[in-house]
Amino acid sequence: MQQREEKQLEASVESLISRVAHVKNSLHSFIYKLENEYERLTWPSVLDNFALLSGQLNTINKLLRNEKTPSLRNQVIIPLLLSPDRDEDLAKLTEQRVPVFSHEIVPDHLRTKPDPEVEEQEKQLSTEAARIGPEVAQKQIQTLNKLCSNLLEKLNNPRDDRDAESAAIRQNKPSFNPADTNALVGAVAFGKGLSKCRPPGPVAPGHPGQGAMISGGPTLQQVTIGGGSGQQAGMGGPVAPQQQGQPGKMPSSIKTNIKSASGSMHPYNR
Repeated sequence: MQQREEKQLEASVESLISRVAHVKNSLHSFIYKLENEYERLTWPSVLDNFALLSGQLNTINKLLRNEKTPSLRNQVIIPLLLSPDRDEDLAKLTEQRVPVFSHEIVPDHLRTKPDPEVEEQEKQLSTEAARIGPEVAQKQIQTLNKLCSNLLEKLNNPRDDRDAESAAIRQNKPSFNPADTNALVGAVAFGKGLSKCRPPGPVAPGHPGQGAMISGGPTLQQVTIGGGSGQQAGMGGPVAPQQQGQPGKMPSSIKTNIKSASGSMHPYNR
């Protein structure tokens, strides 16, 4: 009886080792693709790798739940020899991952319970779950189910329906301000709201009858005629009245200024 149980245990362990090796190879291949072939890796290929890993893990779970597989919970592993020295056989079996079977490594590799940090987090979650009453928990479950149902309904709707809803929303939303449009049309067509003040410009002194000069044009108030004497003829200033009986005769003051100009001929002197 004992020999038969030992044979069953040995066969189940060998089968588990084989299944775990398949999972390890699949993980190694998937990680290699993610690190080296990510540029040409497609989403369907990623889903296929996840499906392969999920199927292999389900196979291991079925093997553990099989009636012919002895309960591994009843099996206890006790380290018979701990040494700080390197063990080549152990390194070969573990693919150089565990070269030494020492007091530091044994608690991690032979652990049958989660880490203390994980246990503390589980205790906190259990305490919070126990503090929430069944009625509050039921309401939260119903709210979550409602949100999930609405989300699934939106995802399952045809794309045409979503496009139609988006177009209707865009049509109902105004894209302009009517008041601004009316103000702009009134300003362009009728000058409504525009300022009526005239732009400022220089005015020649001593000419009450002259209007304001055009802004931006030449003023022509003073023009330098002679470079040597430094005299200036006021073209925009008052002009002496012509002598009677001599129509079209140039005033003597302008003639004097023109004669004093050095090296230049004025059209009036011709």
